[in-house]
Amino acid sequence: MTDYAEEQRNELEAIESIYPESFTAVLSDDPTSFTITVTSDPGDSGETVEATIKFTYVEKYPDEPPLWEIHSQENLEERDAQDILTLLQQQVEENLGMVMIFTLVTAVQEKLNEIVDVMKNEEKTEGGEAGRQGQADGSRAVLRTLSPSNSITGGPPEASADLLKLSPLSGKQLFERDRNLDTSDIQFLEDAGNNVEVDESLFQDIEDLDLDEDDPDFDPLEMGSDED
Repeated sequence: MTDYAEEQRNELEAIESIYPESFTAVLSDDPTSFTITVTSDPGDSGETVEATIKFTYVEKYPDEPPLWEIHSQENLEERDAQDILTLLQQQVEENLGMVMIFTLVTAVQEKLNEIVDVMKNEEKTEGGEAGRQGQADGSRAVLRTLSPSNSITGGPPEASADLLKLSPLSGKQLFERDRNLDTSDIQFLEDAGNNVEVDESLFQDIEDLDLDEDDPDFDPLEMGSDED
């Protein structure tokens, strides 16, 4: 005949020696109850998750499963707490007939470490997404800078197009096109409120100039040298 009380006492002593700082006997309860606080390994930033499991022996334990519950917890989400309870149920079924508290606590410890790993991965994912979003915003800013509305001319697109439509004219062609260029600039400055005095004797009418442009040897620079 199995001495359940003896098996329970032996296991209790072993558990207390293995977890001296996290084991707490609930002396007022009958049958025997006790709690074990299980803490995960710290994450990269020192974060941990923790669960305190309360176990209660039944009369025919270990041939019958013990009772268990999460007595308290830190940093555990509700879904994680439910996963731990489900895990304990699976482990109890697999170890029925043997003392199992150490096995159950070890399984919870591994589960808590997994939870911390998931937290770390989520933080890295969020950080990566934030970095990619920042890069995308930067790319859009560059594209806006290089868009036609901000062209190198500093004006709107239609202004740039108008500039491209202008056909280049030589100085001579411009002068022949408007023989009043010598006074148009002066008029412009006067309209703008700038008083400019110009000696008009410095200018000659183009018709008074002795220019023989049909001469293949014509060189306007020689005119100045002849005067010297």
